[in-house]
Amino acid sequence: MDWLAKYHALIVCDEKVVRIPYGNEVLIIQGDNCDGRITSKKAEDKSEEKRLEDVPIVREFLEVFQEDLPGLPPTRQVEFQIDLVPGIAPVARAPYRLAPVEMPELSTQLQD
Repeated sequence: MDWLAKYHALIVCDEKVVRIPYGNEVLIIQGDNCDGRITSKKAEDKSEEKRLEDVPIVREFLEVFQEDLPGLPPTRQVEFQIDLVPGIAPVARAPYRLAPVEMPELSTQLQD
């Protein structure tokens, strides 16, 4: 059973058929008594064309999203990186102080 689960095999008992996805094709193994054999390979196109306009938030702000991107961003003169030291935890403190009245509002916003 592990092998069938690993390869996403579909067993159709009343037809005595096992269908196994194989790339863009499907291997069909048909049982005949106790002797199984591969009877056919059927190609299936599982790719769906996904469009940017199908995302609801993109439809709302369509003018912000470019149809074609001009390419990779240009190389900058200054390379920025943060060198991390293994085993060191990040600093755990508030970046700025808040008034006690503002703390509950910050907590609710962070939880949302």
